[in-house]
Amino acid sequence: MKNDPNYLSCKNKECKKSENGKCTVTTCSGSIKFHVINIRTDIEFVFFSGGFSIPCILSRSTPLSFANPNKPLYGHISSIDSSGTSMRVTWVSGDNQPQQLQYADGKTETSQVSTFSQDDMCSLALKSSPAKDFGWHDPGYIHSAVMKGLKPSSTFSYRYGSDSAGWSEQIKFSTPPAGGSDELRFLAYGDMGKTPLDASDEHYIQPGAASVLKAMASDVDSNNVNSVFHIGDISYATGFLVEWDFFLNLINPVASRVSYMTAIGNHERDYADSGSIYITPDSGGECGVPYETYFQMPTSAKDKPWYSIEQASVHFTVISTEHDWTENSEQYRWIQKDMASVDRQKTPWLIFMGHRPMYTSTLSVLLPNVDENFVKAVEPLLLENRVDLVLFGHVHNYERTCSIYQSTCKAMPTKDANGIDTYDNKNYSAPVQAVIGMAGFTLDNFPINADSWSLKRISEFGYLRVHATKQELNLEFVIANTSQVGDSFRITK
Repeated sequence: MKNDPNYLSCKNKECKKSENGKCTVTTCSGSIKFHVINIRTDIEFVFFSGGFSIPCILSRSTPLSFANPNKPLYGHISSIDSSGTSMRVTWVSGDNQPQQLQYADGKTETSQVSTFSQDDMCSLALKSSPAKDFGWHDPGYIHSAVMKGLKPSSTFSYRYGSDSAGWSEQIKFSTPPAGGSDELRFLAYGDMGKTPLDASDEHYIQPGAASVLKAMASDVDSNNVNSVFHIGDISYATGFLVEWDFFLNLINPVASRVSYMTAIGNHERDYADSGSIYITPDSGGECGVPYETYFQMPTSAKDKPWYSIEQASVHFTVISTEHDWTENSEQYRWIQKDMASVDRQKTPWLIFMGHRPMYTSTLSVLLPNVDENFVKAVEPLLLENRVDLVLFGHVHNYERTCSIYQSTCKAMPTKDANGIDTYDNKNYSAPVQAVIGMAGFTLDNFPINADSWSLKRISEFGYLRVHATKQELNLEFVIANTSQVGDSFRITK
């Protein structure tokens, strides 16, 4: 009620009790607006006092039902290979029957239907996880179908649903450029989550997510984006499953129109006794199951969420920092093989992505932000395979390094005619690394002093905007609230 001035000023006063003609008890009425999305199950509004520690229910509404709990919603698209000719569409519905994906003026595909249950969530014997217990919410049914026979770098439209469950609106989308072609424009960031679009308090709020999404949607509207890479800490549902629906609703203006590629983070995967390399409770018991159901990337198998894909002149190697990356592990061997196989004539740029960083100036209160064992195991592969750019999240700010290896600057950028830092990879020395975990979660501050390898540090919400040709990478850190460029740099060959 704190956001209703009429309530705070008691404008709408009502006498509830009188004595001797004088009002002794009055109440003040007000209103609250809620942003509600279709979560398929009935909802109630509960008015209580005492806060979350000692709640006392004062009043509650009757249960309210959605007019169509089966309505197909929250569709997003992703690439299944490097051809630019096939795109996966994934959406949510309360209907377990296969639905239709109609696209490209007359083509139709039937959806594959999947879901997950409480039994699929992780938990400990002595203490239930949120996902297994009070945070559980029925996810409905996740539908997926692949559009085929498309043309790269082209615009089409699609809709999904059925006559019985209803249809989505007609959505215009663009395919990414095929691997080996010249020009690519993509956005990248980590650690987004969701911002309440009302005055609600949630268990975990990411205050910058809505402003970042709005700024990116403007970029997409301008037809200057081919794809998006969201590198870990996706929804921050962390065991409160309904929040996946709110996240999918938030990203829909972007993710329904361009290829939305993801990497797994600690808040999707980590839990004790679940196979994650870190045993923190950060996923709330989800253990990667909702993430891999909602975001089906071109991986080799379930719970092996690493993959590579090529778009135009860029080869992307996307890893999981939450699964075993130690030397001779399955993922380590895959990283070796994948990067060694890159045809640099076809895709001259090699970009390496994951969630937890190798370098950050930001200190952590609890666990270290950088796992030195991870750096020791994987960083040599980056140098050996002449990786051009490394992008990580996990730390909630923006930071750019020199050309770095083993905490030492192997080369420094020079200023071009416009004063922009330019890294000369014709004379390759080491990768440039950037932390881009500033897309939503509460920002992390930088210390007063930083190591000499840290060239740029910004603690504001935003995203990375990249333009790649076969000759150069142009990169800009965009500040969401103003759409101004906070940092720009180039890598040339």
